Amino acid sequence: MRYVAPPVRRLMAAQQETVRNQLEESSVATQRLAAADTHHAARVADGQAEARHIVEEARTDSVRIAEQLRAQADVEVDRIKVQGGQQVSLLRTQVIRQLRADLGNESVRRAGDLVRAHVSDPYARSATVDRFLDELESMAPAAFTPEIGTTGMRSASRDAQAALVERFDSMAASLTGDELATLSDELASVAELLLREPILARHLAEATGETDAKKQLLERLLGGRAGHNTIDLLNTAVSVRWSATKDFGAAVEHVARLSLLVRAEREHQADEVAEQLFRFGRILEDQPELNNLLGDYAKPAGERVALLRGVLDRASGTNSTAAALLTQTVELLHGQRADEAVQELAELAVAHRGEIVAEVQAADELTDAQRQRLADVLARVYHHPVSVQVDIDPELLGGLSVAVGDEVIDGTLSSRLSAAETKLPD
Repeated sequence: MRYVAPPVRRLMAAQQETVRNQLEESSVATQRLAAADTHHAARVADGQAEARHIVEEARTDSVRIAEQLRAQADVEVDRIKVQGGQQVSLLRTQVIRQLRADLGNESVRRAGDLVRAHVSDPYARSATVDRFLDELESMAPAAFTPEIGTTGMRSASRDAQAALVERFDSMAASLTGDELATLSDELASVAELLLREPILARHLAEATGETDAKKQLLERLLGGRAGHNTIDLLNTAVSVRWSATKDFGAAVEHVARLSLLVRAEREHQADEVAEQLFRFGRILEDQPELNNLLGDYAKPAGERVALLRGVLDRASGTNSTAAALLTQTVELLHGQRADEAVQELAELAVAHRGEIVAEVQAADELTDAQRQRLADVLARVYHHPVSVQVDIDPELLGGLSVAVGDEVIDGTLSSRLSAAETKLPD
């Protein structure tokens, strides 16, 4: 009892204290569990209330969104209807326009076939020319006479060239054909010299009072090399006032051409020369490569002249005066197109006889009566004698196209068909 009982009692007391603490803790835990159950129940009730509120809001939002989508769908339907209507209208317009274009093109094509079938008969094609001449006769006279072969010179140079031509005219009356040819060759050589020596050309053309000094210079340069007629004309040229240096050389070349044209008139070859010049101009228009080669002044003049002579040699019946004029023109080309220079030369050949040039395009050859009638009608229209130069182009179908200077009277069937096609409604 002395040794065992006290420890047992202490152990039992401690055990009892432990049990008592555990019982107290269990009671506290039970209370906490009850409080937790109560809190849980409250939270569940709150969650159910919140869920009911959310469901109610979702139901309200769904109704509102459905109404908005329905309104938006109505607006989109209206927009699609309007856009669809516009698209249908645009497609309808395009289809109508395409149908009109197809119908118009087909009508023009059919009309062209009918016209071609009609003018396949030479008599019907000739009748289109007669109708054009009838229309031309009914035209009012032109208000002015077209200027042919204008040089673009200013007044001082025009007066100077007129004085030089007047001196030549007075001199040419006593010259023979060979002397005129010699004069032309010498003047062409002088013109070529002026192109090579621009300082000399400027000195001879400048407007100064040193006329005697310039004449002496000419005598030193050309004495024994050129005839007295050439030096006489050049003395006249250096005695007058020129607006530009290039006009001086151009006037010398102009008189060189006139010398050959006067010779052609003396030999009754003026018509033949003019005709061949116009035909050679047509050849240059149809063959641009040849035109470029003859007009390439960067190449030596001898090469270009050799090419020209080769072309003329292959053509039978070339007039010697026409060949000489073409040779001079090609030799003196400097920056000008060959076809334009030949065209000016041909117009000069006609204008020198007091006529103007009418360049006529026709689908077929004109009869002598039609050619004469056309010349008479144009003479009445322009109050001036007219030289008719005809170029044949079967693509014109019928009628005529007449160009006098800058004026063009187009009465061809092909142009009328083209005009009908361009005037088709959209």
